[in-house]
Amino acid sequence: MLGGLCFVLCGLINEGVSWEMPLPLQMLISALMITALEFLTGCIVNLWLGWQVWDYSKLHVQLLGQISLKSSVIWFLLSSVGIVLDDWLRYWFFGEDRPYYRLR
Repeated sequence: MLGGLCFVLCGLINEGVSWEMPLPLQMLISALMITALEFLTGCIVNLWLGWQVWDYSKLHVQLLGQISLKSSVIWFLLSSVGIVLDDWLRYWFFGEDRPYYRLR
């Protein structure tokens, strides 16, 4: 469920702001949103409910074992896939504007 929510939120960035926003900035916003949601979800399912779904406590830069710098960097890179895929799906299926991206 968290992954689906993150995909939708990454795709909604272009809906609320201009296409002129550089893709790396969209990726940064996405990575920050994903990391925040991962922390919130981790605190609930891992710390509060005790499900132990993931544990980053052995990584060097982490917070309560729920998020880590390494995973945030991965979210930054993977968010590009989510952003581009969402934009093209909206173009193909809903007739929205053809996607284009600025790198800076």
